[in-house]
Amino acid sequence: MGAPNLHLWHPFTHQGADPAPVHIRRAEGVFLETRDGRRILDAISSWWVNLHGHAHPAIAAAIAGQAARLEHVLFAGFSHEPAEELASRLGKIVPAPLQHIFFSDDGSTAVEVALKLAVQFWRNRGRPEKCRIVALENAYHGDTAGAMSVSDDSPFTAAFESLRVPILRTHSAYCAHCPVGLTRATCLIECLESLERLLAGRGHEIAAVIVEPLLQGAGGMIVHPEEFLSGIRRLTAAHDVLLIADEVLTGFGRTGRMFACERAGVVPDLMCVAKGLTGGFLSLAATITTDRVHDAFTGADHSRAFFHGHSYTANPIACAAANANLQIFDSEPVFDRIAAIERVHAARLPALAAHPGVADVRYIGTISAIELKVPDAGYLSSLRPRLYEFFLNRGVLLRPLGNVVYVLPPYVITAGQLNFVYDVIEDSLALLPS
Repeated sequence: MGAPNLHLWHPFTHQGADPAPVHIRRAEGVFLETRDGRRILDAISSWWVNLHGHAHPAIAAAIAGQAARLEHVLFAGFSHEPAEELASRLGKIVPAPLQHIFFSDDGSTAVEVALKLAVQFWRNRGRPEKCRIVALENAYHGDTAGAMSVSDDSPFTAAFESLRVPILRTHSAYCAHCPVGLTRATCLIECLESLERLLAGRGHEIAAVIVEPLLQGAGGMIVHPEEFLSGIRRLTAAHDVLLIADEVLTGFGRTGRMFACERAGVVPDLMCVAKGLTGGFLSLAATITTDRVHDAFTGADHSRAFFHGHSYTANPIACAAANANLQIFDSEPVFDRIAAIERVHAARLPALAAHPGVADVRYIGTISAIELKVPDAGYLSSLRPRLYEFFLNRGVLLRPLGNVVYVLPPYVITAGQLNFVYDVIEDSLALLPS
């Protein structure tokens, strides 16, 4: 017989060293309730997925209703109404050239699909030499092998170098630590020049450039100028290279527009969405692409087919949750709530920027970040666990990215609740080394 109880192995956790997990028994709105009755304000949307607050009744009802009708059916050779409705709803909000949708399970798998589509696209077009991928410094795209390959070197990837595919790397527009030594006030986005040189010299072997548009998430909540993204689109178009926009974090209003690409007037060749797609209730992802990409996979030759799939592709219950989520954008003042969050960020960050222990502050839409001055900057900064414990003890869930504290709340947070989060962050600066 096996052991009476299997031991839970939690993600991104140092087994035996990190504090014991907090047991959550229920959640509603912006609050999590612990087993002992404490309330914790979820200021990071439970890893960036929750949009409209926990336990939103419309999404919960949609899930229950769909589960009673059709819980799952394989999507190879079959279809169902929730997936078709979701494709229709997404078609109304993504940029018009994006016409074809491939469902998968989560952000990492949406990226894997995009990478494989990009490489096979050129193979099907008779250009198999165009198989290299370009990714940015500070990138994070997920933890499966392909997604991990296009992510930058970090503690997340260090143990798996033998599994990673070689990637071409180019500058990120990290204005607080400019890769070309300039300042944002006077620069002309010269950090684009490394990509321009790379495409000019090796465009004949490059299949795609992948970016997190305007905001690099796990790399430190790095906000890019809009001109940087539009410049990437201009260069990829000029050199006939596909552009993959990883909107897994930035999609569904996080940056103040439905998709971050809209802020720069950019339409990618492939767009990856996940996290907020179901409002934070269930795992579902999609990779959406253009006629040009899709049409390279059609025809009688079986070798042109995209032989990729997942057991739970287009799960009906997850699709029903996503449809209910998107309906909330139509029936509730979601973008008014988003604008209200942005106003609080704009009001509170200047005081934090003036603190001697703060290296940089930045925000875009509903997301803000405070980069702290420490001698051991990076994800493994010794300050991170101390901050995390401090925030939990004050009743706030904030999970710093090393020395970067970020705020990424559900859209239903009130101004008072968000100002309380900032008050706690201000108090936490007493933990900084003197």
